Amino acid sequence: MIGRQKTYRVQLTEEEKKLLQQQALARKTGQSKARRAKIIIKVEENPDWTDAQIAGDIGCSSGLVRKWRKRWCLTRSLEEAPRSGRPCLFQAIVKAQVTAIACSKPTDFDIPLARWSCSDIAAHLVTLGIVVSIATSTVWRWLKSERIKPWRFHTWMHRIDDNFVEKATPVLRLYAQAKFLLSAGFWVVCVDEKTSIQARRGLHPNKAAGVNQPVHSAARYVREGAAHLFAALSVAEGLIYGCCSPTKTFLDFQAFIISVLIPEAIHRGVRHIYLILDNGSTHAPKQLQTWLNQKQKEEDWNFTVEVVWLPKYASWLDQIEIWFSILQRKLLTPNDFPDLNTLQQRITDFIIRHNDSAQPIKWSYTVAQMMEKFATN
Repeated sequence: MIGRQKTYRVQLTEEEKKLLQQQALARKTGQSKARRAKIIIKVEENPDWTDAQIAGDIGCSSGLVRKWRKRWCLTRSLEEAPRSGRPCLFQAIVKAQVTAIACSKPTDFDIPLARWSCSDIAAHLVTLGIVVSIATSTVWRWLKSERIKPWRFHTWMHRIDDNFVEKATPVLRLYAQAKFLLSAGFWVVCVDEKTSIQARRGLHPNKAAGVNQPVHSAARYVREGAAHLFAALSVAEGLIYGCCSPTKTFLDFQAFIISVLIPEAIHRGVRHIYLILDNGSTHAPKQLQTWLNQKQKEEDWNFTVEVVWLPKYASWLDQIEIWFSILQRKLLTPNDFPDLNTLQQRITDFIIRHNDSAQPIKWSYTVAQMMEKFATN
């Protein structure tokens, strides 16, 4: 070998050489790590070559060869050495203050905002004199690490009905047993109405989506009237039965029951119907069961109808509300209907299309979960 003796001479065991060859050839190995493995193999195979010769053969700098020759002899590893990174610009107390601000309301600081944004928090830190300046991205990164998102909000309600558990329990049990009950002749149905569905005729036609373009809907419109949808959901199958009405009175609700639900019950040959309803005035809670009992005697139905009332202010327990949300998203938004008749026909067509592939709603809220949250000792 020409020149001075190398201080770090590489000698590999068979196991090390095999491992390095695998890392140099493996497709999932990072390019930098594969290059290091090739350097060590080449150094071991050609002990008389200079660093420049090895670098020229592999296609890297001689400094890189020199660095990993030494690193391998000292550590027998191809991993990078730990790095200290850039020194922190802010003390830990600043990050803690950002978290504290994000977990408070802007009004606590007399700031007229409904909720914080990262830029607002950054500006407030400067106002308080905590920092001279701070990037919005820094605040965002800190809050992300803490999993805090003060710019988002979620609405929620307290339990208001004192008998919430007693009223909700039979509803949840009916949901859980709906398929079995239907096979035994007991039909579980959620009923409600979606009110004031407006027909808005856009002054300009909607434009379909294009490349990098969403659907464009006219901002200006003419009101062409409103309809009210009475609908029922068969819990066991996910089928929808509905009809539109110009008004939403108890008489309209009666007409829906008589013209839609009762004929379907007769066709199915059920023995008992469970009507799950909220406490809306349209359903006339004080009159409905009495009217149903009277109607059953007059018409001599071969089945009975039982009303199961939801707790007060707990319409979220009514599965039909989930379908109303689907209707709103898929048909009614954006709202562009030339007239009221078209709106009603589109709703009817949507129900038919939905029923062609209807599936029961995957209801996950159980009695056990409710008892864990609401039951008292």
